[in-house]
Amino acid sequence: MTDPEIAAALRNAVLLTVRLGGPVLGASLAVGLVVSLLQAVTQVNEASLTFLPKIAAVTAVLFLTGGFMTTSLIDYAHTVFTAIAQVGGT
Repeated sequence: MTDPEIAAALRNAVLLTVRLGGPVLGASLAVGLVVSLLQAVTQVNEASLTFLPKIAAVTAVLFLTGGFMTTSLIDYAHTVFTAIAQVGGT
């Protein structure tokens, strides 16, 4: 593999990481922000109150995007393993 091919593979790995982790982190951030605002408005200062809504939101996002995540990861792994086989074969 040449340097540009390696750089493209690393770029694709970073983009895949963002695509796979982004929805989960975004949902967790949004739910945490809403719960924090509700706690501030109601003056309920319970630290453990945020965990259950965050877990529910993350689980829902994983159920909704799990197929896409699995397909994306398998496609990337196939691409990487094919590139490794081509390097090893030459």
